[in-house]
Formats: sequence, C-alpha cells, structure tokens
Amino acid sequence: MADTAQRVEYFYVQVPNKAGEGARYLTALSEAGINLLAFSGFPEGRGSQLDFVPVDPAAFRGFAKRSKWKVTGPKRAFLLEGDDRVGVIAQVHAKLAEAKINVTAIDAVCAGAGRYGAILWVAARDYKRAATLLGAV
Repeated sequence: MADTAQRVEYFYVQVPNKAGEGARYLTALSEAGINLLAFSGFPEGRGSQLDFVPVDPAAFRGFAKRSKWKVTGPKRAFLLEGDDRVGVIAQVHAKLAEAKINVTAIDAVCAGAGRYGAILWVAARDYKRAATLLGAV
C-alpha cells in the first residue's frame, strides 16, 4: 500500500500533570462513542497537554461543549500512514526540510503488520505548502 497523508483537525486541552487525567478524558470520549484517529499527551509548563484527533470533529466539539471542557481548536495537522520501511520518517522530514518547512512536532510509530503511522504538525503558515508536498487529501 502506498503512503498516504491526510489533513486532519485536532483539539487540545490543558490538564494537571497527574496520574489519571488522560484516562479521565479518554474514558469519557470512549463512553460517548467518540473515535480518535490519533491521541498525544505530553508535559506542558506545569501541566500537560492532551491532543485529540477525532474521526468526526463536529461530534467531538459537541461532546466537549456539553462536557464543559476548555478546548482549544480546531487546529490542523497531518495523519501519515504507509508501509513501514527503514528511513520512511527521515524521507518525510527531508522533503519538508528541502522546502524550508520546519516540522513543529511528530509522533511516529510502527503500527504492526508492516505498517507505520504518524501525526505531524507544521506551523499554520506552512500548512498548505506541506499539504501539497505530502500529497495530503
């Protein structure tokens, strides 16, 4: 299967950096039937930031509003998928670097069965050019 790049919307919340915060948000989404394409959590300042990439951004927004979550977004990122091979993420970085596009952040994983996946962020000013370079749909 060929590599694919998909334009996605993501949302984030700032939470205390303590055990159970991620589980609390993810469980609430699961119980509401909100499916995610990707999730990332990391320390931010004295707290943590949880990034959600929902399959259905409108459903996510509605649920977050009803739940009174303080959500930022939508913001934009890319979801990358393809056949796993040595250097695939290096190739993505090189293509963007050649165009002078900085990768703000990336989370990449081996997805099993010979596949990889990644969520990739670039600055808003570079999003359209990056989408063209990546062949994002």
